[in-house]
Amino acid sequence: MRLNELSDIRGARKTGKRLGRGVGSGKGNRSGRGQKGQKSRAGVALKGFEGGQMPLARRLPKRGFTNIFRKRFAEVNLGRLQQAIDAKRLDPAKQVDGAALKAAGVVRRLNDGVRLLAEGELKAKLNIEVTGASKAAIAAVEKAGGKVMVTGKPKPLHEKRRRNRKAAKKAAPEPEKAAAKEAEAKAEKKAEAKAEKKAEKKAETES
Repeated sequence: MRLNELSDIRGARKTGKRLGRGVGSGKGNRSGRGQKGQKSRAGVALKGFEGGQMPLARRLPKRGFTNIFRKRFAEVNLGRLQQAIDAKRLDPAKQVDGAALKAAGVVRRLNDGVRLLAEGELKAKLNIEVTGASKAAIAAVEKAGGKVMVTGKPKPLHEKRRRNRKAAKKAAPEPEKAAAKEAEAKAEKKAEAKAEKKAEKKAETES
């Protein structure tokens, strides 16, 4: 096999239509666009246009939203764990976590963590650490003599930032409070100065 012998799979490249190259070509004269009209012109896009009435995309109600902070978990069922143990890809004597599951080929990507589900049957005693687990899965693992350690869902980044901002606001003195404290300090200094002057005058009159 040489570089000059390499070629695409048949059908991978399709030649474009040769328009306006004579009547005999089948796509000459009007180039397959028909005779006159808006659609025969260039730069016309009528997708979704319904002649002026409210188009379908705007008539239908809109529901919900897309959560951009959603988490994606790698789901693992009990039956899949048992298969990996039977194939000797997972050692039930050792602690099983996300890295061990990935190394064993049970999950392809860890994403935002591993979630354990209860489909299938687990016979082996297994200690497993996961981000989340269903109640049925935890019960099944404990019934087999194992233990499930749930580390919990990781906090989204935007929540951490929000908490940090709140903490910074609490730590930083508010401008109004700072101004009030300064005014109080000034008033105290003035009162002290007046008291000292009065004491001096008394001392002078007595002498």
